[in-house]
Order: sequence, then structure tokens, then C-alpha cells
Amino acid sequence: MRSVEVKRRMGEDDLTTITALLVLAARADGHHPLGEHKWLDLVQGGRHGFLGLVAREPEHPHPVGYAQLSRGTDSWGLEIVVHPHHRSADGSVTADLLRAALAAVGATGGGHLHWWVPKPTPTHDAIAAAAGLDRGRDLLQLRRSLPAPPPPLPRLSLRAFRRGEDEEAWLEVNNRAFSWHPEQGGWDLETLQAREREPWFDPEGFLLLEHEGKLEGFCWTKVHAAEDPPLGEIYVIAVDPVAQGSGLGRALVLEGLDHLARQGLTVGMLYVDASNTPARRLYDSLGFAIDHVDRAYTTDVAPTAPAA
Repeated sequence: MRSVEVKRRMGEDDLTTITALLVLAARADGHHPLGEHKWLDLVQGGRHGFLGLVAREPEHPHPVGYAQLSRGTDSWGLEIVVHPHHRSADGSVTADLLRAALAAVGATGGGHLHWWVPKPTPTHDAIAAAAGLDRGRDLLQLRRSLPAPPPPLPRLSLRAFRRGEDEEAWLEVNNRAFSWHPEQGGWDLETLQAREREPWFDPEGFLLLEHEGKLEGFCWTKVHAAEDPPLGEIYVIAVDPVAQGSGLGRALVLEGLDHLARQGLTVGMLYVDASNTPARRLYDSLGFAIDHVDRAYTTDVAPTAPAA
């Protein structure tokens, strides 16, 4: 009989057990099974709005699956990971964890929910539909070889991000540029500083564009050194809305790709919403092609108890 335990905090033993599951899933799937936001919540033991769901079966000493819920400003995010040895054609572990997650959201006051699935299959579509979720956003991972075409002349005058000095200005521009975005909008200082503490963070690859002393745009790059081959990512890129339409976006992408190529990387990567037609048109023109799709399934969960 499979059981699902809901945890509001993760102790040291929990982190060890779940991390081992995530490592096995990453090896089987070729990508990290949790998105960065969820991973940071987990390693910090679970912040406000965190719920971890652990699926177990009596005959196995290890968890057979794990789901993580994180509550944002106006919605819940859910991701589900199944142990490679316990995956079945009907996706029963995934279905059990999804049902348990929906019940947990209802018991915590309800709300809008996004279930993110990397590289979804028809089985995921069926599980989502059976649980009453609709197919929502598709997020495309695009890749291209490096080096890319050189940045246009004259080159943009960019400088590296300075810790302890640039956070406030960057947050203002980022949150204006992504006011519509459920994950990238609404960042606060704690969110940014958590990224600065990550081992991959390199201020030299966090490129800022200023005009008359004010931040006008940025291209934040990230290196995935453990991938085979290593990937150079355009992690976050934006132009302040007051300067959009000036062609700076294209120039910033090329500057970011040029920076990654100069690090010896041969593959560039970024993510874009499938519905973002202007951005997709830009990336198509720069030689990017779709590597894979991540999908969000959505629903509104009715409360079964007052909000916690």
C-alpha cells in the first residue's frame, strides 16, 4: 500500500534521502528533476509556503517518489519526481503524488496551481486531465552552437554585476520587465541573494548595460559545467520597458553568447515561452532551435480549510 507523507519542513535525514532520489532521477533523465526555485527551497529546508510530499511503499526502504509545492504571491508551483525503478506505463506514482498535492493545497486554503513537467509525454497529459488540470504554458528550451554571429558594432558598453551595490537597481528593472511573468517577476532581495550564493554564480557573466548612470538592460549568463557537453545559458535577459523597441535585446543576446563562447563553451541555451512570439522570432533569427519542451498544467483548487 503506497503512502504519501506531507512535510512542511525538511530535516537533515529528509534532505539526504530526497537528494539521493533526485540524483538517481537526474542520471536517468539527463536533466535536474527540480527547477532552480524548488531546489533552493528544498536545500534551505523549506521556507514559508513549502510543502514536500514523500511517497513510500512498505517493501522499499527508499522513497518511490517526491513532490514539492511552493506557494508564490498568487499561485502554487508543483513538481513531481519518481524514482527510476518505480516508473510504470500508467504513471501511478505520479498520479498518487498529484492527488495528494491537490489535497494539500486545498487543506492550506486552495489557490491556482501550476504543475511543471519537463519533457512531458502523453501519459502526463492523461494524468493531468484525469485530475482536472488543463494544459497550460509550454516552455521551450532552445539551443545553438557557439560561437554565434559577433555582436554588432559599435559594441555595447557592458560591465560586470557588483555584489552589494547593484541589487536594488537590478531588481527594479527585472521586476518591471517581468511584471507579467509568474516565476521571474516579483523577485526580492532574498531571492537574488540566494542565486548569488550558488556555486555557479559568476558576476563576470552577469552583464549590465547602463545609460546616463541608470540600468537600462542586462544579460545574465550561467554555465552548466556538469552537462555533456557543458552548456552556456542566457539565464535572464531583459531591457527596461522604457527602452524597449530600440534593438537592445538582440545586441544583449549576442553579447551574452559572445561572453559564453569566450569561456570555451560550444553550445548556447535559453528558455522562452512558446507563446512569446516576438522573442521566438528573435531567437529563430539568431539560429536557435528547439531542444525540448517543458509544460505547465494548471487548475484552481478549492479550499477545504482556511488559508494557513
